[in-house]
Amino acid sequence: MVNGYVAASLAEALQIRKEQDVVPYGGGTDLMIEAPENVSYLFLHKVPEMRQIVEDADYIRIGGSCTFTEVLASPLVPQLMKEAVSRIAAPAIRNIGTMAGNIGNGSAKADSVLIEFVADAKLVLSSADGQRIVDITDFYKGRKQLDLHKDELITEILLPKTGLDNYSYKKVGARNALAISRVSFAGIIQMDGDVIRHIAVAFGAVEGTVVRRRELEKLLEGKTIAEAKELKEQFVNSYEEAICPIRGRVSADYRKKVCMKLLNRFLEEKGI
Repeated sequence: MVNGYVAASLAEALQIRKEQDVVPYGGGTDLMIEAPENVSYLFLHKVPEMRQIVEDADYIRIGGSCTFTEVLASPLVPQLMKEAVSRIAAPAIRNIGTMAGNIGNGSAKADSVLIEFVADAKLVLSSADGQRIVDITDFYKGRKQLDLHKDELITEILLPKTGLDNYSYKKVGARNALAISRVSFAGIIQMDGDVIRHIAVAFGAVEGTVVRRRELEKLLEGKTIAEAKELKEQFVNSYEEAICPIRGRVSADYRKKVCMKLLNRFLEEKGI
């Protein structure tokens, strides 16, 4: 038997979260795999404030309880996020699985989280006492380790409105559908004429959390395409040294080789 509370508003949800020992429950697609006994859940599917996708001057604001299907249907959500979300499991799972749940699971294999890392997304973390906004890269402290206080909920994901159009996304799995990532990759590049204004790359399912190395990206930023080509070997070699894959269903050596192939393909696609 499943025990818990069904909140009808964000204020009610946050008050319950503050006063009770509860586990936030979105779609439950990850939670129900383990389903421990004697756990009380806070069901969030009826909280309207967490079911919206809206925009402001700088961000697309995706409610934490929005399902993957709702994200795919929204004209506001960038195509890069839609491409990743469309690869999540099957339609039945996408119909109930939520954006905040994908984050809160704390897995480096989470498809939407890879995009949030490469896009420099932010999270709105809410409690009965207020809100704080945290960079997604700071939110993940390690595998299953999150900067989420006991009384907080992930209420919104903030995606930048611009800069995500020129991208590459790849997911490598054991099969074409219903696959958990063995390695996933996302890269974006922003150009100012022939100059690389910004470049970002991220790897999922490789280490304990999504891999993003901003210090290495700076090697190509501010360079022309011709200059970047001269630095390409140094850039790729730096990633090969920096990435330390964990062994899981496939070997660490396999993961590193795939990462390098995906990085090289991205650079080639962008003329580098």
